[in-house]
Amino acid sequence: MDEAELIRAAQKGDQDAFERLVRSYDQSVLRLAHRLLRSPEDALDVYQEAFLRVFKNLNQFRFDCSFQTWLYRIVTNLCLDAMRKKKVRKEESSVVDTAEGPRDRMDTVEDVYAGANPQRQLLSAELKGKIARTLAELTPRERMVFEMRHYEGMRLRAIGDVLGTTEEAAKNCLFRATQKMRVALGEFV
Repeated sequence: MDEAELIRAAQKGDQDAFERLVRSYDQSVLRLAHRLLRSPEDALDVYQEAFLRVFKNLNQFRFDCSFQTWLYRIVTNLCLDAMRKKKVRKEESSVVDTAEGPRDRMDTVEDVYAGANPQRQLLSAELKGKIARTLAELTPRERMVFEMRHYEGMRLRAIGDVLGTTEEAAKNCLFRATQKMRVALGEFV
């Protein structure tokens, strides 16, 4: 069965067809949610809610866009909602008090790519922190577009479809995000 046949069968109540659809997209949905939310717990919540919504609303899918675009739109909307809720709630700091004084939890994460070179480790940690801070300062839409393009490898047209906008609007948003990233990472690039 191709994807359209699976969707039609699932719309008619075929549980096996729905499970096959979920299996074909489960890892990419989880990866996208994790990249956007930076939290395994929040990503898993979005993952579950996304497939629950797909199950409830699959009969409304009309094939006017690809199933992936429809699914990613659901995921990105849920991620945007989660990010908005996090902005309302006070975000937990990565800095904790220890016996030795304040310590950033991110410093305890080993950088396997930097190897045994302390200078490279330091630069890598600085760069990683700077990227994370800059991504956090982007608007939720800019961050989504930036991450879908650079981390997920999606094309601008698909990003526009997922966000319910035009390819040109996605391109402009990516440009703004990239400019902010370049300014923030000026000394590293």
